[in-house]
Amino acid sequence: MTLSFDDEGTRAIERVYATPDIVRQRAETLALLAPAAGERILDVGSGPGFLLAQLAEAVGPGGRVQGLDPSAAMNSVASARCLALDTVTITEGGAESLPFPAEAFDAVVSTQVYEYVPDIPGAFAEVFRVLRPGGRVLVLDTDWDSVVWAVADRERHRRVMAAWEAHLVDPHLPVTLGRRLTEAGFTVAAQQAIAILNPAHEPETYSAHTLRTIAGYVRGRADLSAEDVAAWEADVRAGDYFFSVNRYCVLAYKPASASPRS
Repeated sequence: MTLSFDDEGTRAIERVYATPDIVRQRAETLALLAPAAGERILDVGSGPGFLLAQLAEAVGPGGRVQGLDPSAAMNSVASARCLALDTVTITEGGAESLPFPAEAFDAVVSTQVYEYVPDIPGAFAEVFRVLRPGGRVLVLDTDWDSVVWAVADRERHRRVMAAWEAHLVDPHLPVTLGRRLTEAGFTVAAQQAIAILNPAHEPETYSAHTLRTIAGYVRGRADLSAEDVAAWEADVRAGDYFFSVNRYCVLAYKPASASPRS
């Protein structure tokens, strides 16, 4: 069962995306994607629209930014955020069937999306189709094996994280991203890790928000009682607080001589 991106879930995600940790992540993502003036860029899984707004600034009035997200609540928040940006359009839809013509974009970007997608070959074939020859794609996802959280009860922590990972199709997707993009016809140009490090429990950090999200999701799942989850939260917050996780970016190009795939 995946997370709910209704109004409440959307507000929670918006708060996470506003934390300094994710602001820095967006800056690193944008630096690797290097959007240029006049480009047409698609954001697959555009969420609350923070990245859309920054992409619109980068491509300028001669460019175009297209957001795509399956959540009506997310799209409503993103539309409000980008209301004054004439170059931004937001469409409801998913990653496995992109509702756009072939070769419509110079670049495609997607952050924290494909770990939720069952059909990766089909989804990457769609990205290949909508990119112009020579266009590029930047994919960012998390390998949840990279999480380091200081806890005393390692077994309970293992149970909590296993229950959390169950909401994902592939919680360890990044290790295969390069190969899967190559199999889809792309040429991989760069792979980069973006670390999030919170050595203290502070309210407006990625880990503080994620702690609440995980606790809310796993409570009552995988034989985890409310008492189990409360004890896990207390354990995480106790002692020497420490949290780290890696996000992994892969930048790949569609060959300039590529023909449309059937």
